[in-house]
Amino acid sequence: MVKKKIGRVYPPEKPEIIPVYSQWLLGQGAGAWFCIGNTIESKKFRIQRFTPDGNLDCDRVFEIEDNGSVFDIEAAYEFIHVSHCAKCRIKQNETVFVFNYIVT
Repeated sequence: MVKKKIGRVYPPEKPEIIPVYSQWLLGQGAGAWFCIGNTIESKKFRIQRFTPDGNLDCDRVFEIEDNGSVFDIEAAYEFIHVSHCAKCRIKQNETVFVFNYIVT
């Protein structure tokens, strides 16, 4: 019998506290749940990261780097490596968007 490596290879069951549209991103030893939302300012987005158990790691406003493309939060996308509480990368239509934490 092969034991599944929950939290390392396979995503754990998503705790109810985590937003339904969150995505699991595998990491070293474990992973994290990420979600993104709009803000009232153009090119700024709220990104949250949760532990596998559902604890909020960070909840910050990020600004998207200009790469000549337009990120569409309503279209399909996926969080990719390396993403953390200071910088996140999201792939959409073969374009990688970089989001940087805005220190206030």
